[in-house]
Amino acid sequence: VMQRPRKAMTKSPANAALTQGDYETLAAFRFELRRFLQFSETAAKSFDLTALQHQALLAIRAADGQTLSVGELSDQLFSQPHSASELSDRLVALDLLVREIADDDRRRVRLRLTRTAEDRLARMSAVPRDDVVRMRESLSAILANLSVCLPLSW
Repeated sequence: VMQRPRKAMTKSPANAALTQGDYETLAAFRFELRRFLQFSETAAKSFDLTALQHQALLAIRAADGQTLSVGELSDQLFSQPHSASELSDRLVALDLLVREIADDDRRRVRLRLTRTAEDRLARMSAVPRDDVVRMRESLSAILANLSVCLPLSW
């Protein structure tokens, strides 16, 4: 069952108290984010990947030139460079990534998906249309209620 806030959020100054509608909207927003993350984790598991591995493959595939450095991957995953490096090592061992020397700077290494990873990611990304429509409708309704003046603590 889709949860939607009962009241629209107020556009009050950041130091004003949140209304019941504000709390309902924030709770609904976080609920939808958690639902999406759970959906993604389940999809990743069905393809023998962790959610983080799936996110790494998706970030690389979506990148300009379809390559990322370890540092750029780290930024995309909100992780430390050494963690992104270890993750890329595991993906290389699974034959899902290759490391390539950058054309413009031989000191830099770029991460690129293998054909196996591209095929797996394409199958994982084929989300049923009704799920995408439901998520879009739900998140659109919630985002329409979010105020740009929310305090940073939300």
